[in-house]
Amino acid sequence: MTLSTIICIGMAGSGKTTFMQRLNSYFRSSKKEVPYVINLDPAVLIVPYGCNIDIRDSIKYNKVMETYGLGPNGAIVTSLNLFSTKIDQVIKLVETKNDKYEHVIIDTPGQIECFVWSASGAIITESFASTFPTVIAYIIDTPRNTNPTTFMSNMLYACSILYKTKLPMIIVFNKTDVKKEDFAREWMTDFEAFQTAIMNDQESNESANGSGYMNSLINSMSLMLEEFYSQLDVVGVSSYTGDGFDSFLKAVDDKVIEYETYYKQERERILREKEAKEKKRKEKSLSGLMKDLGLNDKSSGDSKKQENNNNSEVEVISDIEEDENDGFVEPDIEETTDNEFKSQREYTFPENDRLEGEITDKSYPDLQKRYQAAFESQAKPASSSVAEDIAKYIRQ
Repeated sequence: MTLSTIICIGMAGSGKTTFMQRLNSYFRSSKKEVPYVINLDPAVLIVPYGCNIDIRDSIKYNKVMETYGLGPNGAIVTSLNLFSTKIDQVIKLVETKNDKYEHVIIDTPGQIECFVWSASGAIITESFASTFPTVIAYIIDTPRNTNPTTFMSNMLYACSILYKTKLPMIIVFNKTDVKKEDFAREWMTDFEAFQTAIMNDQESNESANGSGYMNSLINSMSLMLEEFYSQLDVVGVSSYTGDGFDSFLKAVDDKVIEYETYYKQERERILREKEAKEKKRKEKSLSGLMKDLGLNDKSSGDSKKQENNNNSEVEVISDIEEDENDGFVEPDIEETTDNEFKSQREYTFPENDRLEGEITDKSYPDLQKRYQAAFESQAKPASSSVAEDIAKYIRQ
């Protein structure tokens, strides 16, 4: 029995919590199955379904706001950050239930950006996706998307989430008891129908849209997303009546197969590439360290062979110290004469014409002039033969 995960994501007011409640009820009544339920919304006051794991049990949203002096969205992000530090324990807990459950359903905060675009949201999603087949359910408020501009905004958001998570996605048009999703399906499959809807919207809201720049932008984006639509599974559901949930679960099963066939292999390939890059980076760092220390990273066989050679290269710092000290006794600095450790610095002026210590502008105010005079006296013009050679080289 394979445990699969459904992560419900959607904008505020799209009906995610109600969708979670109906999905939970549908599993229990129609499928005779009890799902494993996780709530990741720390700010929700009432959850209309039972949770196996509730973020509110371990993190108090109001306390986070008070302690860190945060606003509502900042407190949600911080709560998710705190929760994500223990995500390994959550994954292990879910793994122990693998023989009892078939589905894990996860509710996320209504402020979609707090989960999708935060580091904690990525950590949570990646943790589940790397352990279980994971599907993203993007919930859309169908009545609010009858406007072409709002519809395109939701589609762009769905596109960004798909490429951000790199997981199978299902577009769920919720609240079909209020407005059927047929118009949305038509817009996604028939480009001309969407163009007609844009023109009609422009005529009815000419004063609001002004020069029509927004409609032109939407037209361009719809052309770009035409290929994106063909890769999406679209279902219409009503969380109020329960219609469409059989189609949704069938789409989930198809996406689980798609995950095992394509996404899992792609994710494993990406992980292998990351491991290879990290290994290469560590080797490069170690090689640089060995070079800085003057050590050579040789194989054990080469090292044994070179140990018998008088000119073999040293392998450890202690060898360097021994080789450097062989036959050498460090002199006592106090007993040495000045000539033994005399500086090799070459001065511009003779010793009898030089004050003790460094030569500075204070000791020689005309220092720069004397440098210039010395340079001019030493500089010689290029001979004719040298000039001819240079000219010949240039011509070649």
